Amino acid sequence: MARRPLRIGLSARIYHPQPGASGLQSKSLQYLEQSVAHWVMSRDVMVFMIPSISGDGMIHRSSIRLSDYAGALDGLILQGGADISPQCYGEEPRHPDWIGDRQRDAYEMELFHEFMEAGRPILGICRGCQLINVALGGTLYQDIETQYEQAAVHVHPDYDKHSHAITWGDDSGFGKLYPEPGERKVVSIHHQAIRTLGKGLRVEARSVDDQLIEAIRLEGKPYVLGLQWHPEFHPPGFAGLLDCTPILDEFLNAARGRRW
Repeated sequence: MARRPLRIGLSARIYHPQPGASGLQSKSLQYLEQSVAHWVMSRDVMVFMIPSISGDGMIHRSSIRLSDYAGALDGLILQGGADISPQCYGEEPRHPDWIGDRQRDAYEMELFHEFMEAGRPILGICRGCQLINVALGGTLYQDIETQYEQAAVHVHPDYDKHSHAITWGDDSGFGKLYPEPGERKVVSIHHQAIRTLGKGLRVEARSVDDQLIEAIRLEGKPYVLGLQWHPEFHPPGFAGLLDCTPILDEFLNAARGRRW
C-alpha cells in the first residue's frame, strides 16, 4: 500500500474588520500566504489551514477544539505576519504601531501548546519563531533599530528581495544539515527579534553583521525549530541563498516519527 501523505497544519493569519468598512473588509478573514503552503507542498504533503476557534461568527461552533487538530495532523507550521504583543512577555508597547495582535497571539499560543502536548513537530517562520520563544517564557526586542546597538538592516523596501548572511556553529543542528563551512544568506524581514531565550531553547544561528538570533531549537523532544527568516522566499536552486530543503526534510522526517 502507498504511504499516505503527511498532513501538516498551518496557522492562520487574521485580518480584522476595519472601522467603517463595508463588504468583505467588514468581516474577520483568516488566510495563509500562498508561498509558505507551496513550499511545504514541494514534498509529498497535504497542507491544512487551522482556523482560530474564537471570533465574531454568527453560527455556533460544534465541540471541535484546537486540541483535535493536534490529534489529527502530523505537524504544525506557524507562519509569519503581525507583531506579537509586548504584553505577552510582560511589557507595554513602546509605540502604538507595535501593539501586535492579541487575538492571534492567544490562538497561536494555544495551538503551539496543544501540538507540544501531543508530541507533534513544530516549525516557526519569522513571527512563528518569535511566538515559540515567547510561548516558552522568552522576550523580544520590540524594535531592533531603537533597542539594539549597532543593528544591521533587517527591514528593507525590497522586502523578499532583501537578504543578509547568517552563521552557525559546527556542533549545532544546522552544522549537521550543512556540513560545508561558510556563511549563508537568507531572506529575513523583521523589525522585532528574540531578546532573551525561552525555557529549553538554544540558539541555532545568528546574523553575521550584528549577531542577532536568527534561529532557535528546543533541546530534546518534541521537535521544535524556529527560523527568523522566510524559507518560502528562497527560489529553488538559487545559488545566492541558503537551500532550505534540508530543513523542510528534517521537519517532515520528525512528522513521520523518524529521528532527526
